[in-house]
Amino acid sequence: MTTVLAVTVPWHVLRPAFTGHTVAHLGAGMAAPLLGVLARPVTLALRVASAAVRRRLVRVVQSRTAAVLVFPPVAALVDVGGLGVLYRAPLPADVHHSTWVLVHLFAAGTLFTYAVLGLDPVRHRAGFSLRAGTLLAGAAGHAVLARGLWAAGPPGSAYAAGDLRLASQLMYYGGDVVEVLLAAVLAHQWYRAEGRALARERRDLARHGV
Repeated sequence: MTTVLAVTVPWHVLRPAFTGHTVAHLGAGMAAPLLGVLARPVTLALRVASAAVRRRLVRVVQSRTAAVLVFPPVAALVDVGGLGVLYRAPLPADVHHSTWVLVHLFAAGTLFTYAVLGLDPVRHRAGFSLRAGTLLAGAAGHAVLARGLWAAGPPGSAYAAGDLRLASQLMYYGGDVVEVLLAAVLAHQWYRAEGRALARERRDLARHGV
């Protein structure tokens, strides 16, 4: 639903205009990917799809290409790098209100969230330290872009200063909210993993009469 609203609602007609774009940015590029990844779509598909579809899906998620794309630093580069191009490259002003930009934000945000949380099957799941570090770096990159918009809008645009400042604050603090939620899910995963490891250690000790 978040994705549908971000893509279909004509945010560009709202005033101030760039603030409307930022609402769509947060919805399509951050909130919707988090909700979508938490639903574990690959796991769900593997449970309900036919055997033939499951085999094809497993080949895709276990492929080398998928492994490279979901490697956390690569996913962060695609996500934050795309934002850097969008907000700091000399693009046509109306590109910020393009449906294709929102589709890209959703795809890149989903890739980043998928790589950081690692909830669905992957060829190689990165360790918690790498995923946490990538989340921290991605959050820092997003914050830098948001704060930069306070001082200057995208090259070639003519948004009002008040519009840019409101959009900057919304991007900065709204991004923080989603990133804190991501960190909470990651911390919960780590806590459960440590609990399982401790339980296995206790069983091993009990088995050997220690």
